[in-house]
Amino acid sequence: MAASGLRAAAGALRRACGGAWGPRPGRRLSRQRGAAPGPPPCRPRAPARRSLGPCPCSSPPMAGNAQTPAPVGAAREQRRQARSGWPGGARGWEDAEQRAKKPRSSPDGEPHRKLPKRKIVLLVAYSGKGYHGMQRNVGSSQFKTIEDDLVSALVQSGCIPENHGEDMKKMSFQRCARTDKANCCPDLDGTVVPPRFVGDAFQDPWWMPGLSLVPKRCDTGVSAAGQVVSLKVWLIDDILEKINSHLPPHIRILGLKRVTGGFNSKNKCDARTYFYMLPTFAFAHKDHDVQDESYRLSVETLRRVNGLLACYKGTHSFHNFTSQKGPREASARRYILDMFCEEPFVREGMEFAVIKVKGQSFMTHQIRKMVGLVVAIVKGYAPESVLERSWGEAKVDVPKAPGLGLVLERVHFEKYNQRFGNDGLHEPLDWTREEAGVTAFKEQHIYPTIISTERHERSMAQWLSTLPVHDFNASAHAAAGPGTKVPGPPGDSD
Repeated sequence: MAASGLRAAAGALRRACGGAWGPRPGRRLSRQRGAAPGPPPCRPRAPARRSLGPCPCSSPPMAGNAQTPAPVGAAREQRRQARSGWPGGARGWEDAEQRAKKPRSSPDGEPHRKLPKRKIVLLVAYSGKGYHGMQRNVGSSQFKTIEDDLVSALVQSGCIPENHGEDMKKMSFQRCARTDKANCCPDLDGTVVPPRFVGDAFQDPWWMPGLSLVPKRCDTGVSAAGQVVSLKVWLIDDILEKINSHLPPHIRILGLKRVTGGFNSKNKCDARTYFYMLPTFAFAHKDHDVQDESYRLSVETLRRVNGLLACYKGTHSFHNFTSQKGPREASARRYILDMFCEEPFVREGMEFAVIKVKGQSFMTHQIRKMVGLVVAIVKGYAPESVLERSWGEAKVDVPKAPGLGLVLERVHFEKYNQRFGNDGLHEPLDWTREEAGVTAFKEQHIYPTIISTERHERSMAQWLSTLPVHDFNASAHAAAGPGTKVPGPPGDSD
């Protein structure tokens, strides 16, 4: 009875819905044991392409709504088509293509191709006249340095992005040696203050009443013929030509080499070679030699100069040859491999000589004070014993020669060349092929600048005039009592 009643009710429902509903195929409509009587389970058939019309058992539409709701199967089919990207769905393939991200294009309309960055070293030569040293003073446009022009050329040539020029750490920029600074420091009003009036050896040399505090990189004049910097760049075509096209003629990139990814030009450098070019009348004795351009260096005087320069060889404490170093500080001990004076030569009627020094590393103003002390001894203003005393614990006020003739000639990477120079992937950093370009740059820019500046500004002659009043017994200040007056003007200091 119950089964026949259920079949009759299902048939009536199927006829009322227009045949859209039916029992699952192969499913018996038998009531399970213990199950309550109810309608048989059914599933929707595949939606027909014709309109099925409203179901009689559904509720009538609301007033004012003339749209007929779609059957359940038709709504499901529309949602499936929308998810699959069917043209009639909500997300068509055309819309998806329009919303796809387009590749970035270069200004000429071609797709941008990002080049990988590579670690390289650049061989840089420059004449430092008119610049306040090599190292860049970030945030200070008043004191222009060599790196300001170099970084600007790298950006304009397309080797580095513009933001790397603002933050040099992003391109892993490192110079091999920070070239020393020259002899004067400009005050904020633009006047030049001789260094002997900046302060003495026992006061802060960068402050005294009446003067303004100025940065330590404010000095000028030091050049380089073989400076090496390491950085990461895009290896574009004709990279050297493009960089040099944006540099002034007194700054040149003479060579480029690929190096290892972790290369640091400062840490990997084993030694540095500087030379100091000066007129030979600096060695003229104060009592029995002429003190002008007509002086010519004798063989005996040259022999004595080389004998004094040879005393610097080896390891010594150079705390008196720089600033803010104590006699017992380990960082004040430096190793000098060689130091000598070459044969003199005549340029434009004036005789010059070149002093070369090779050492592992140098402190600020160290080379200029080494030269200045030897000049003072040869001229007769200081005894030879002061040279040995300057390496002791006593405080000695060592005179500092002008910075005009100081030039960084070469940097050495012996250990790096032994490990990576012959591995088949990297070149040794010896710059043999670039030697002709280095020599030509020195003859064209560095030597003429030093000679012309010395003839017109007479920086060496002006500095020599301060030696007669220089106090080489500065250690007496420390031994004297607080109320004791020690004769002698304040000495030159950093």
